[in-house]
Amino acid sequence: MTDHKIVPSPVGTLLRQWRATRGRSQLELAMDLGVSQRHVSFVESGRSTPSRALLLALANTLGVPLRDRNALLLAAGYAPMYAEPAWDAAEMRVVHRALERVLAQHEPYPALVMDGHWNVLMTNDAAPRLFGQFIDLGRFPRPRNLLRLMFDPQGLRPFVANWDEVAASLFQRIHREAVGGVLDDAMRASIDELLAFPGVSSAWRTVEVASASPVVTIVFVKDGRRSAWFSMVSTVGTPQTVSAQELRVECMFPADDEPAGAEVRSARARAVRAHVPGRPRSR
Repeated sequence: MTDHKIVPSPVGTLLRQWRATRGRSQLELAMDLGVSQRHVSFVESGRSTPSRALLLALANTLGVPLRDRNALLLAAGYAPMYAEPAWDAAEMRVVHRALERVLAQHEPYPALVMDGHWNVLMTNDAAPRLFGQFIDLGRFPRPRNLLRLMFDPQGLRPFVANWDEVAASLFQRIHREAVGGVLDDAMRASIDELLAFPGVSSAWRTVEVASASPVVTIVFVKDGRRSAWFSMVSTVGTPQTVSAQELRVECMFPADDEPAGAEVRSARARAVRAHVPGRPRSR
């Protein structure tokens, strides 16, 4: 008698991984979708091939990022649905214009646009003006990676007074701000790279940062001058491309009454005199 073994399908394996990541049972997922638990089980085991509509419904219910939805579609034999144009491509023009406006309006304080791996794509004039007080940015190849700039002993790290607190909070942010709350292979490799820098504790990956302040600030110090900042991060609200979903805008705000002294006041005065804010820069 022949033993017909069912070979798990690639799409079923991926769906099972995402369901486990979200902590959902087959029954819970089936109830949310209005299908039977048996149907979900058959899809995961490879006994049933999901339709394109069902696959997208499963991905939506599980909160699967657009990049990974494409992977699910490919695994099931369907064409990818979500494009991944360059962040400054013609089809991204409407988003690009909005980013330019946000960066310019945030002058004279620093603002940056990053991709999902913390590579800096655009800044306003204030960002390199701030960071350039501490390091020669020309030594770091483009696109500059903000995490490397922060963790590299040759980067901004020596000028951060509360380095341990900031480093631990950055590890928290890496996980919290990952699209879909899940790190991809490239981001996991980046974490390994950060941990390889001298003086970086692996415990920071899981430590909770406790602060009496409502936010964790980054305190820069050089030649006795101190400036403290905190950030607000925003994303595209209704992305329909992989590129748009992975964009993040980080706007830095002063945490002190007069954090940047004459430099910021001078930049504000220049912007007012020109009647236009600084022009955003590509990074």
